[in-house]
Amino acid sequence: MLTQAGYADLTIRAVAEAAAVSQETIYKTFGGKRGLVKSLYDVTLAGDDEPVPLAQRPEVLAMLAQSDPHAKVAAYAHLARVIAERVGTIAAQLGSGGAEAAEITAETGRERIAGTTNFVGHLATSGHLRPGVDPAQAADACWVLIAPQVYRMCTTDRGWTADAYEAWLTEMLTATLI
Repeated sequence: MLTQAGYADLTIRAVAEAAAVSQETIYKTFGGKRGLVKSLYDVTLAGDDEPVPLAQRPEVLAMLAQSDPHAKVAAYAHLARVIAERVGTIAAQLGSGGAEAAEITAETGRERIAGTTNFVGHLATSGHLRPGVDPAQAADACWVLIAPQVYRMCTTDRGWTADAYEAWLTEMLTATLI
């Protein structure tokens, strides 16, 4: 529904009717439209509704377990691509949804910077961060590079394939980090 109506035109009434539940159920479960859409974003990002943080998911643990820093960065780029593919349409809808949607975008951005900071910290701790690289600046660069908006600009606006985006992202992350 969000992808058809957009954030601004999405109503709890329409969602409740489509789900065959009462509007009250939506409000009690999600607290309103903002909570509903943030939950949708989170479930879409994870790929399921299991209550497992992204940092504890098998694909992230496998990436962190890589001993080769190039393989680690390539796995990170792949994960970023998969997530961008999942949430890209939602992120685009939030981009034109007004102040409340901007709050969700800001929140997901804070979550993304926490993730990039953790990844850069992991590289630094394991001795794989390129000497002289400021971890905070590296985390910021990763935050920008893995943004769903960048994925969308490359694939939708410029016509890149998802594989081309992932290869480019791997190259940019490698140059930035290791």
